[in-house]
Amino acid sequence: MDIRYPAEAERYRWHIRAFLAEHLPSDWKGVGMLEGDAYREFVLAWRRTLYEHDLIAPAWPAEYGGGGLSHLEQIVLAEEFALAGVPTGTLTDEYGIDMIGNTLRHLGTEEQKAYFLPRILSGEIMFCQGFSEPNAGSDLANLSTKAVLDGDKWVINGQKIWTSDGLDANWIFVLARTDPAAAKHHGITLLLVPIDQPGVELRPIRMITGQAEFCETFFTDARTARAHVVGAVDGGWKVAMHLLGHERGQTAVALPIRFKVDLDRLVELARGRGRLDDPAFRRRLAWCYSRVAIMRGLGWRMATRWLRGEAPGPEASVFKLIWSEYHVEETRLALDVIGEEGLLTWGRPPSAPYLMDDVGAPNSTASWQGALLNSLGGTIYAGSSEVQRNILGEHLLGLPREPRPVVA
Repeated sequence: MDIRYPAEAERYRWHIRAFLAEHLPSDWKGVGMLEGDAYREFVLAWRRTLYEHDLIAPAWPAEYGGGGLSHLEQIVLAEEFALAGVPTGTLTDEYGIDMIGNTLRHLGTEEQKAYFLPRILSGEIMFCQGFSEPNAGSDLANLSTKAVLDGDKWVINGQKIWTSDGLDANWIFVLARTDPAAAKHHGITLLLVPIDQPGVELRPIRMITGQAEFCETFFTDARTARAHVVGAVDGGWKVAMHLLGHERGQTAVALPIRFKVDLDRLVELARGRGRLDDPAFRRRLAWCYSRVAIMRGLGWRMATRWLRGEAPGPEASVFKLIWSEYHVEETRLALDVIGEEGLLTWGRPPSAPYLMDDVGAPNSTASWQGALLNSLGGTIYAGSSEVQRNILGEHLLGLPREPRPVVA
């Protein structure tokens, strides 16, 4: 695997560095140096800056308002943004741009593209995801939310759960059963549904961190236009798999960079508290360093596949398993370094309810406590550790599937 960049990619790197130097304060250390209103104001202002410079959707063609960047340029951009500690957009952009926006680019009608894509980029339309249900999480095909066509409208009834960033969104893309008589993975349709209507109710779910990033979503005769079907009616399962398959090579290289920055922060924490001379702590720090190096190599392998237009291989499951399990151990180590003071909470907590704290965040107890609580969820969302191990055992190692219980 050759990880050297061609000359044109390095030229683009200097272009991005010049952009960052022009638009960030001279004393910038990362968005983690901000909190409260200052943090929120910066994120919104930074998104406007990215939008004005065609960098809010750098992978999209210029005809849709994107940056028209090559895959390699996207990787360079992701690396530099990760090192600088600046976001690539708001939290809802993950759903609006990365998921449903990319899906509409490939599978949407011309009318859908013309209406939704520019409004997603401008921030007028903010999407969230309506897939999981109380009885259909890992077994998503077991979903029971129903949609019935009534004239030129779909009428939707049912419940979704774990709706990330739902309180900030005004649209939701929903998997609903449109043919109850069809086999399990059939008769499902992907619908685009406006949230601001009497038939949609969002109830926040308060998490252990105190944040309410997730919601329960209830549909009671909610309506959406007949034309707001993505793909074919009753063909939503394939559309959903396409949507979830938008693996980004830039994420594979950016995430290990973020973890390396976080590990450097942990080393500084250990140094400041005199723990670097303790062999037990040094051994655990060395383990963390080795895992971050492994993630870097796996990330590059995944990015290489992405650059070639290949589907993610088994390393995608290895990558997910390693980073999620690593994050639990890293944050536990941080709290062990802090010691008894970790029973107290002071300082700025993480801004997001997942992954590590922002680049530039101080070594406060609130930061590491919040990151530890976040890390526990990382072993569940985006494919639990148990599911990843099953994938690796069956598809990489060729082990037999576990026997399923026989119901009498």
